[in-house]
Amino acid sequence: MTKRTNTSYWIAFSIVLALLIIAPLVLPEFWRRFLTEILIWGLLAMSSDILIGYTGMISFGHSAFFGLGMYGAAAALLMFSPPNLWLALAFGLVASALIALFVAYFSTRLRDIYFAITTLIFSQIFYVIVFTWTEVTGGENGLNFPRPRLAIPGLFSVPFTSETMHWFVLAVVTASYLILRRVTRSPFGMVLQSIRENEPRTRAIGYPVERYKIVAVMLSGLFAGLAGVLYAVQNRFAAPDFIFFLVSGETVIFNVMGGIGTLVGPIVGAGFFLLMREFLSRLFGDQFPYLIPLGVVFIVMIIFLPQGLLGFARRWLNR
Repeated sequence: MTKRTNTSYWIAFSIVLALLIIAPLVLPEFWRRFLTEILIWGLLAMSSDILIGYTGMISFGHSAFFGLGMYGAAAALLMFSPPNLWLALAFGLVASALIALFVAYFSTRLRDIYFAITTLIFSQIFYVIVFTWTEVTGGENGLNFPRPRLAIPGLFSVPFTSETMHWFVLAVVTASYLILRRVTRSPFGMVLQSIRENEPRTRAIGYPVERYKIVAVMLSGLFAGLAGVLYAVQNRFAAPDFIFFLVSGETVIFNVMGGIGTLVGPIVGAGFFLLMREFLSRLFGDQFPYLIPLGVVFIVMIIFLPQGLLGFARRWLNR
């Protein structure tokens, strides 16, 4: 990336960030919360891009990391009084990281479609456990819990409103993006991309491919769990539906729509998908099977925009 391109990138980044900071001050309540949810789902999609876009591993297990991050946060918020945001973050991140390590240990020994199927099986196993362990997880009814305050002892303590929740989520997503961007541009990230391009050659020159894959799955699962914690705090609710494999499928769709291997693209894809779904639901009613036109749009994008919305925007700007 040239110096001029790099400067343009950071100017565009600053403008978008400034607009997102201002947005909750001008948007009505519904769209304020909707924008916050787009950021959370975008973080989940961005976490999976570490595997899909940079390591070349399609995962259908991100719903497990996302859902268990939610339940980890729920456990902390129900166990401690008053509810503590930082304990919720710690519990959610630890739960998702441990599950990601467990899944990675077995699934990274496989490649291509076999890896994808293995992660899908693990996500369904955790879904059944959460769905049937009613005494702890609430079963199909899920768990309701109080929302914590945004507080740092000795400095400040403010309740979460729709505005403060948006700014907190935006700060976490921005920090996550900058961290993941640095990781993907580090020597570790270069090795991941080497595995994506030619795994046998990467192994032949001496890199422990399995270890790199395990760390990549753990890193991806950690940020997916972080998205789950944010969603739990935002909605004060955790349910087994979020561990179902359909959530993983939508996450893959977010990546393809926005542009894989870009980190920003999955957030754009999540926003486009959710806005399309909301628009179709309002246009035709809740009973309309909105997945049909969304599926048509998805097929058209794969054919005519294989690099996603972000790739199309880059080509248009370059012209």
